[in-house]
Amino acid sequence: MATGLLDNFGDSNPLDLVEEILSVNEWNFDRSSNDELVVDCGGRMGAYQLHFAWSAEVSAMHFSCFTDLRVPPQRRPPVYELLATINGRMWLGHFDLASGDESPTFRHAVLLRGAHGASVEQLEDMVDHALAECERYYTAFQFVIWGGKDPTEAVAASLLDPVGEA
Repeated sequence: MATGLLDNFGDSNPLDLVEEILSVNEWNFDRSSNDELVVDCGGRMGAYQLHFAWSAEVSAMHFSCFTDLRVPPQRRPPVYELLATINGRMWLGHFDLASGDESPTFRHAVLLRGAHGASVEQLEDMVDHALAECERYYTAFQFVIWGGKDPTEAVAASLLDPVGEA
């Protein structure tokens, strides 16, 4: 994400800054309301949909990163175990599979009360962190959903760093 924008934008809606960052980076987005913004983006492993929601009432930004993976009903129990394994390793945010939703989703919220708004760096870090975690665990979800692997084994295999070139 590009830097060099305003470091702090006061008490205004942080989605205005998100919109400015996305525009500078030429990412297509949809601002469906004053409090919601959605952007589709591609990664190395899959396609992601980023969803930003602002609540002035609690001065918090909720951020979700939906994966393009779909979990069939029969694979949900091992995916729930995988989610618990992954979430136990994370410092920021978490993955979930909301009821009625078929897609593993990374979620994170930032409280901004008294901070006079979010900074460009905070917003960039939030997106960068979410995309990095989605990319890191994408193969673990694939191993469990389609490969029938054990969740612990899937996490271990997804965290291997390949050496050399194929």
